[in-house]
Amino acid sequence: MTLLLVGLGAAVGAPVRYLAAHLYDGRLHWGTIAVNNVGSFLLGAFSGMALTGGVMALLGTGFCGALTTFSAFMVQTHDVGPRKGAATVALTVVPALALCFLGFWLGAR
Repeated sequence: MTLLLVGLGAAVGAPVRYLAAHLYDGRLHWGTIAVNNVGSFLLGAFSGMALTGGVMALLGTGFCGALTTFSAFMVQTHDVGPRKGAATVALTVVPALALCFLGFWLGAR
């Protein structure tokens, strides 16, 4: 059952990621930056809410796992060159950590 829930969450998260990248990626990969930051916030919130079992498999592992993308982040960071790559890292890593913390804090309230 857990595998099915992860698959269902991923079936929603992956197309959302693809659509965001398709619509917003340009000279800087704004779609990828956005989904990684939104996914970090959501996963923080789900963790703060102490979701477990099937709900966490569906939302945390499935949806957030498919929505966010470390591999595309790394490839795109490399492909845009040193200056834009540094900007991509700065616009992803720092906000993602802060948003994860914010999501956890709000979810635990």
